[in-house]
Amino acid sequence: QVQLVESGGGLVQPGGSLRLSCAASGSGFLINDMRWYHQAPGKERELVATITRDGITNYADSVKGRFTISRDNAKNTVYLRMNSLKPEDTAVYYCYINYGGVIYWGQGTQVTVSS
Repeated sequence: QVQLVESGGGLVQPGGSLRLSCAASGSGFLINDMRWYHQAPGKERELVATITRDGITNYADSVKGRFTISRDNAKNTVYLRMNSLKPEDTAVYYCYINYGGVIYWGQGTQVTVSS
């Protein structure tokens, strides 16, 4: 059983920055894609960013140029650096890992962008 522990959410003013972290237990060599999703109130969960084991990244159009996904394979950890935050970025953010073909989700961390 793989456990994911997220951290880094909080309240930030528009234009501010946050960095989310998600640490996974288990054997790192089995971790494939790592992703971040977000879910705003009343909306479906949406993919924000993906990073492959080789470091190839992909982003939702709404966050391109503002968010950066990265990973530390030695620590089994994925990060999401969020800059120039907007009120519409307010959501619960979930990390996702593909662990040997099995999908695991983090518990979610709230990000609120408000003045």
